[in-house]
Amino acid sequence: MKEKRLKIAIQRSGRLSEPSSELLKKCDINFQDGLGKLRSLAENFPLEIFSLRDNDIPQYVEDGVADIGIVGENIIAESGCNIEMVAKLGFGRCRLSLAVPKAFPYSATKDLDGLRIATTYPAILKNYLNGRSVKADIHNISGSVEIAPSIGLADAVCDLVGSGSTLFSNGLVEVETVMTSEAVLISNRTLEPGLQKILDKLLFRISAVRAAQQNKYILLNAPNEKLDEISQLLPGIKSPTIMPLAESGWSSLHSVINENDFWNIVEKLRDAGAEGILVLSIDQMISGRDSIGV
Repeated sequence: MKEKRLKIAIQRSGRLSEPSSELLKKCDINFQDGLGKLRSLAENFPLEIFSLRDNDIPQYVEDGVADIGIVGENIIAESGCNIEMVAKLGFGRCRLSLAVPKAFPYSATKDLDGLRIATTYPAILKNYLNGRSVKADIHNISGSVEIAPSIGLADAVCDLVGSGSTLFSNGLVEVETVMTSEAVLISNRTLEPGLQKILDKLLFRISAVRAAQQNKYILLNAPNEKLDEISQLLPGIKSPTIMPLAESGWSSLHSVINENDFWNIVEKLRDAGAEGILVLSIDQMISGRDSIGV
């Protein structure tokens, strides 16, 4: 019997292409002849990958050509496809924003009433403006949206923003955030049980990779009279591991801390008397809470 394979669609090129490939590699999934081809088979996991245009991914997943896909929330919202968002993936974060020329006297969304707005996301923009009773002339263009005002095509733009440097270099200023977005894993809503089991295994691996990215492994030495105080600073997943050192009166503590709390906790540990603090990255981290959600 032919082995069932879960079919995943990822972006062929663009801002989500490389991090999507890296995520699969960090899940220890190896592909025949590497990634980058239109179609690749995994050697050590029942997975088949399609490299597609990002705009096509939601439709492929809805139609069942691909079982799952990695795509930005902005693409899903624009497509209107009936798919299931399985998990947020923590990369590709950006925002879809309205921007106007620096000289434009902007004070509120109502100022855009009757103006021309260039965008690659007409459906999202239309819904946003309708919700604020703003009627504008939406120009649907693909690529180089930010130059539209300077060439007389539009009075404002609605485009994806990362650092904002592209808007700035084109004489534009961001005035409203229409939506925020990041990469998400999507699934066909009628996935058969056998493929769902494979997806669950993949989600388990993704969860371990994401947990590792968000946490650091920390080791330190502490005087025994300070153990209670230092342990309170190192809750870890449940509690820190404490082992006696060869030197009398000292112990070694091992734990996991969240990356967002890293510097704050390390400074408190040092002030509490910890010495020899060593912080290591984690390759994968398996915990009792292995599920990830939207």
